[in-house]
Amino acid sequence: MAGVKLKRLEARTRFIQGASRVALVGFCLAIGFVVVATAFPQRRELDRLEGKLKLAKDREQSILADREYHQIEYRALKEDPAFLEIHARDRLGYYNEGERILKFRGEQ
Repeated sequence: MAGVKLKRLEARTRFIQGASRVALVGFCLAIGFVVVATAFPQRRELDRLEGKLKLAKDREQSILADREYHQIEYRALKEDPAFLEIHARDRLGYYNEGERILKFRGEQ
């Protein structure tokens, strides 16, 4: 009789240990799903902000290139008389006799 009770007690103990392991695994999986589920909105927000940052950097590069172009043109107008003459003649539409002027339209 004592042997039967001991075997039942051992069987219950193994069952409880197994059930507690299953419960622990289930709890860990639930925590993992919660962590992953909270990361998705943050990832979307990060992607959106990275896109905005890329657009801002592209716009900054465009503005810096435009600024550099205008600085070069300003320096040329200030220091190079030939460039100044060409620029003024082009702007005012002047030409010397016998010259043939070709004008190209830029991208619009």
